[in-house]
Amino acid sequence: MKLKGKVAVLTAAAGAGIGQATARILAREGAAVVITDIHRERALSVARTIHEECGGEAIGIKCDVTQKNEIENVIKTSVDTFGRIDILFNNAGTNRPAKVVDLSDEAWETVMNTCLRGTFYSCRVVLPIMIKQKFGRIVNIASTAAFMGLDYGHSHYAAAKAGVMAFTRCLAMEIAPYYITANTIAPGFISNDFIPFLYPQEEIDRMNRGIPYPRKGRPEDIANTVLFLVSDEGEYITGQTICVSGGSWMH
Repeated sequence: MKLKGKVAVLTAAAGAGIGQATARILAREGAAVVITDIHRERALSVARTIHEECGGEAIGIKCDVTQKNEIENVIKTSVDTFGRIDILFNNAGTNRPAKVVDLSDEAWETVMNTCLRGTFYSCRVVLPIMIKQKFGRIVNIASTAAFMGLDYGHSHYAAAKAGVMAFTRCLAMEIAPYYITANTIAPGFISNDFIPFLYPQEEIDRMNRGIPYPRKGRPEDIANTVLFLVSDEGEYITGQTICVSGGSWMH
């Protein structure tokens, strides 16, 4: 198992998407996983299921990443329970699609606070632990939206995700001397149960048609990339943004 003895904290890991898929893959590879979610019962339920299915250690903790005290509680509880934190996967994000002319202050702030500020908070709180250990793997989720000019109300989301990329590059420079890596994954359009609540079907169809590879993106495509980056095989990769998009964005 590639991650035996490692401890991973994952934000927004209880939904039926990238976070939960990643938690399952890391657990199957031997990591103890800390499942966080804004809904406490959902986090606890997924942690129980992963423990039963994978046989490894898993705990669930409520966490709203826009609240510093809740992130601090996650990190403290994780260290108190497992003694260390080796992996941080910042998956939490949200979107409120709207054209700029119609974009409210509340929608802008919600997206920025969740996608960008939440990533910053989580990194800042976990770093003293990783620096003391002289080991850590941080993976932040961005989006191909940060590279592309989109015409369906993604300006605030794209700006937040571009910020995640820039933040991660600077972070990687600061922490490299401590044998800590930081990378970003930029998914393309990944199918999950929440997509129909964000976009009309015609928009979903349009995005799927924009993928050259002949199938839809799956949460596991991102989870496997996370596994590579946090395993020994990915040790010498840091400060990078890796696009996982089936070719919908090539650069």
